[in-house]
Amino acid sequence: MNKKIRVDKYTWAVRLFKTRSIAANACKQKKILINELPVKPSRTLKVGDIFKIKHPPEYRLYKVEQMLSNRVGAKLVHEYLKEITPKEILETLEKMKTKNKIIREHGAGRPTKKDRRDLRKYFG
Repeated sequence: MNKKIRVDKYTWAVRLFKTRSIAANACKQKKILINELPVKPSRTLKVGDIFKIKHPPEYRLYKVEQMLSNRVGAKLVHEYLKEITPKEILETLEKMKTKNKIIREHGAGRPTKKDRRDLRKYFG
Protein backbone atom coordinates (compact mmCIF):
# COMPACT_ATOMS: atom_id res chain seq x y z
CA MET A 1 0.00 0.00 0.00
CA ASN A 2 1.18 3.55 -0.69
CA LYS A 3 2.76 5.38 2.23
CA LYS A 4 1.69 8.78 0.89
CA ILE A 5 -1.22 9.88 -1.29
CA ARG A 6 -2.32 13.16 -2.87
CA VAL A 7 -4.90 15.21 -0.96
CA ASP A 8 -7.32 15.37 -3.88
CA LYS A 9 -7.14 11.62 -4.50
CA TYR A 10 -7.53 10.72 -0.82
CA THR A 11 -10.52 13.00 -0.18
CA TRP A 12 -12.21 11.60 -3.30
CA ALA A 13 -11.38 7.98 -2.35
CA VAL A 14 -12.93 8.33 1.13
CA ARG A 15 -16.04 9.92 -0.37
CA LEU A 16 -15.65 13.46 0.96
CA PHE A 17 -16.04 14.67 -2.63
CA LYS A 18 -18.05 13.19 -5.48
CA THR A 19 -15.28 13.52 -8.08
CA ARG A 20 -11.54 14.01 -7.97
CA SER A 21 -11.79 17.24 -9.96
CA ILE A 22 -14.20 18.68 -7.36
CA ALA A 23 -11.66 17.73 -4.67
CA ALA A 24 -8.89 19.45 -6.65
CA ASN A 25 -11.04 22.58 -7.07
CA ALA A 26 -11.70 22.62 -3.32
CA CYS A 27 -7.94 22.71 -2.77
CA LYS A 28 -7.53 25.52 -5.31
CA GLN A 29 -10.32 27.49 -3.61
CA LYS A 30 -8.50 27.10 -0.26
CA LYS A 31 -11.25 24.96 1.29
CA ILE A 32 -8.84 22.25 2.45
CA LEU A 33 -6.28 23.13 5.11
CA ILE A 34 -3.41 21.27 6.73
CA ASN A 35 -1.74 22.96 9.71
CA GLU A 36 -4.02 25.98 9.15
CA LEU A 37 -2.53 26.52 5.67
CA PRO A 38 -4.32 25.97 2.34
CA VAL A 39 -2.89 23.13 0.30
CA LYS A 40 -2.46 22.35 -3.38
CA PRO A 41 -4.13 19.21 -4.79
CA SER A 42 -0.71 17.58 -5.15
CA ARG A 43 0.13 17.87 -1.44
CA THR A 44 0.66 14.41 0.02
CA LEU A 45 -0.99 12.97 3.12
CA LYS A 46 0.36 10.26 5.38
CA VAL A 47 -1.15 8.20 8.21
CA GLY A 48 -1.87 10.38 11.24
CA ASP A 49 -2.26 13.65 9.32
CA ILE A 50 -5.13 15.92 10.34
CA PHE A 51 -6.82 18.12 7.75
CA LYS A 52 -9.78 20.49 7.64
CA ILE A 53 -12.45 20.92 4.99
CA LYS A 54 -14.58 24.07 4.86
CA HIS A 55 -18.31 23.45 5.25
CA PRO A 56 -19.62 27.00 5.59
CA PRO A 57 -19.63 28.53 8.15
CA GLU A 58 -17.29 26.06 9.90
CA TYR A 59 -14.48 23.60 9.21
CA ARG A 60 -14.78 19.85 9.71
CA LEU A 61 -11.69 18.03 10.99
CA TYR A 62 -10.55 14.62 9.76
CA LYS A 63 -7.69 12.31 10.68
CA VAL A 64 -6.06 9.90 8.22
CA GLU A 65 -6.23 6.38 9.69
CA GLN A 66 -4.94 4.31 6.73
CA MET A 67 -3.79 4.83 3.18
CA LEU A 68 -5.71 3.55 0.19
CA SER A 69 -5.24 3.57 -3.55
CA ASN A 70 -8.80 3.26 -4.89
CA ARG A 71 -12.21 4.63 -3.96
CA VAL A 72 -13.89 2.58 -1.22
CA GLY A 73 -17.50 1.81 -0.42
CA ALA A 74 -19.32 3.99 2.09
CA LYS A 75 -19.35 1.19 4.67
CA LEU A 76 -15.53 0.98 4.64
CA VAL A 77 -14.74 4.70 4.94
CA HIS A 78 -14.49 4.57 8.76
CA GLU A 79 -11.47 2.25 8.45
CA TYR A 80 -9.52 4.87 6.49
CA LEU A 81 -10.78 8.16 7.90
CA LYS A 82 -11.87 9.40 11.32
CA GLU A 83 -13.89 12.58 11.78
CA ILE A 84 -12.64 14.50 14.83
CA THR A 85 -14.80 17.61 14.50
CA PRO A 86 -15.87 18.96 17.93
CA LYS A 87 -19.50 18.32 18.85
CA GLU A 88 -20.29 22.06 19.09
CA ILE A 89 -19.28 22.64 15.46
CA LEU A 90 -21.36 19.67 14.28
CA GLU A 91 -24.38 21.10 16.11
CA THR A 92 -23.82 24.50 14.48
CA LEU A 93 -23.66 22.90 11.03
CA GLU A 94 -26.84 20.93 11.72
CA LYS A 95 -28.66 24.12 12.78
CA MET A 96 -27.54 25.86 9.58
CA LYS A 97 -28.98 22.99 7.51
CA THR A 98 -32.41 23.22 9.08
CA LYS A 99 -32.48 27.02 9.41
CA ASN A 100 -33.34 27.86 5.81
CA LYS A 101 -35.59 24.90 5.03
CA ILE A 102 -39.11 25.74 3.99
CA ILE A 103 -41.73 23.27 5.01
CA ARG A 104 -44.26 22.54 2.28
CA GLU A 105 -47.09 20.11 2.58
CA HIS A 106 -46.44 16.77 0.95
CA GLY A 107 -48.14 16.60 -2.44
CA ALA A 108 -48.53 20.38 -2.72
CA GLY A 109 -46.66 20.32 -6.03
CA ARG A 110 -44.32 22.96 -7.35
CA PRO A 111 -44.56 26.52 -6.02
CA THR A 112 -46.71 28.88 -8.06
CA LYS A 113 -45.49 32.28 -9.24
CA LYS A 114 -47.15 33.87 -6.23
CA ASP A 115 -45.44 31.36 -3.91
CA ARG A 116 -42.07 32.15 -5.47
CA ARG A 117 -42.62 35.90 -5.11
CA ASP A 118 -43.56 35.40 -1.46
CA LEU A 119 -40.47 33.27 -0.90
CA ARG A 120 -38.24 35.85 -2.60
CA LYS A 121 -39.74 38.60 -0.44
CA TYR A 122 -39.32 36.51 2.72
CA PHE A 123 -35.65 35.66 2.10
CA GLY A 124 -34.76 39.11 0.80
